[in-house]
Amino acid sequence: MLDAAKTLELVSLAQKGDAEAKTILIEENSPLIKSVIKRFRDKGVEYDDLYQIGCIGFLKAIKNFNPSLEVKFSTYAVPMVIGEIKRFMRDDGAIKVSRALKSLNLQINKYVDEFMGREQRKPTIEELASHFQVDSQEIVMAMDSSRMPISLYAPLEEDSANLSVIDRVEEQQADKSDLLEKLALKDIIRSLDERDRKIIMLRYYFDKTQSEIAERLHISQVQVSRLENKILESLRSKLV
Repeated sequence: MLDAAKTLELVSLAQKGDAEAKTILIEENSPLIKSVIKRFRDKGVEYDDLYQIGCIGFLKAIKNFNPSLEVKFSTYAVPMVIGEIKRFMRDDGAIKVSRALKSLNLQINKYVDEFMGREQRKPTIEELASHFQVDSQEIVMAMDSSRMPISLYAPLEEDSANLSVIDRVEEQQADKSDLLEKLALKDIIRSLDERDRKIIMLRYYFDKTQSEIAERLHISQVQVSRLENKILESLRSKLV
């Protein structure tokens, strides 16, 4: 493996268009890329294809890396590789969820939150099916759709003019830097309180959905969504 100084030197050369430097970086970091793509095996995408997609994410990391952030290149590259693979699976790969199903899932989440506030319990599948006038199976499929992998480039789970999660954080930033680049800064993560830090870590480092985080924290998915947006706004204000 290359040491940190040699890696930064090669990244600088690659950003200036040195094709050989890019090749060396990919070859030397091939074990890192392969370790990342292992988690996506058996999801309907060939291993060789996963590797090529991972390399695309790695090349994007080379292009966008900023040494002044004082974060290891590998720390920055890993989430970029993960994001590229997830984006492929969402847009072109085997994992696809229709807009109608996503919309129904959002409506269900809102209704569940209202129902729990009124009845002090979760509605049953049958009650949800009756309310939305669809089959119980469609309710289950819609609810399960929230467990599909997402990345920071996925659409927001609300009507936000087709904005993605990363757009929400970057909308007032002049340089439009990648959010993963920001979240990689350990001192900022450490500045959050325990609950907020847990939400960010689970969401963006452990790839948990809002529904999964809600179950772990014993709150509703809607509450997680609101907290997440609030935390991201707070992070953005610290980075401006």
